[in-house]
Amino acid sequence: MNYFSYYYLSNYYYFILVVPVVILSIIASARVNSSFKKYSQVFSSRNLTGAQAAFEVLRHYGITNVQVERVTGNLTDHYDPRTNVIRLSDSVYNSTSVAAIGVACHEAGHAAQYAQSYAPIKIRNLVLPVANLGSRAGIPLAIIGFFLNFEVLAIAGIVFFSFAVLFQLITFPVEFNASKRALEVITDADILSENEKVGAKKVLTAAAMTYVAALAVSIANLLRVLLMFNRRRK
Repeated sequence: MNYFSYYYLSNYYYFILVVPVVILSIIASARVNSSFKKYSQVFSSRNLTGAQAAFEVLRHYGITNVQVERVTGNLTDHYDPRTNVIRLSDSVYNSTSVAAIGVACHEAGHAAQYAQSYAPIKIRNLVLPVANLGSRAGIPLAIIGFFLNFEVLAIAGIVFFSFAVLFQLITFPVEFNASKRALEVITDADILSENEKVGAKKVLTAAAMTYVAALAVSIANLLRVLLMFNRRRK
């Protein structure tokens, strides 16, 4: 198969497989922003801030060695296991909104996962170095291998990118479990009322859909290069 055939196949599979899920990813991201904006205007009757809610989750799990800090940006919230710090964005840290509390408790849920040695997150950390390499270089290596008719290079690219897909697959239960922990503590510690909890759950569900979309994009890209590889061998 010549260069132009590969170029055509690459674009054909891209538009058929990848573009639809990329659009899905964009919609999921827009839904997160929309849900967060909506429930940022609904405030907790207990008047707890996002930072205070995160500490409530940590207290529930008996975690005393994790700090909560403010970080600039919008929805840049994350837990850093290297420094044992939960970083909450400007729109979450001091906010008493239902959306802010949901996000803050979710990040504290990640801290609880590390504290309890949650198996999927340990597996994800093992996969991470190869996944980072695969997400950057996997597909380019595979396509270069196709063009050069160098099968070993193409297979190496596919294998590397498979680790990126595996990482996304493992991330899926990790994120859902963090949200599950957050909502359980929100209920048990009476952080939000039942009506308020509905809003927090909607924000976390919308956020979870971005991980579903990211997994779909990765699988679509992997399927694209596998189909190109299979076509090459015929």
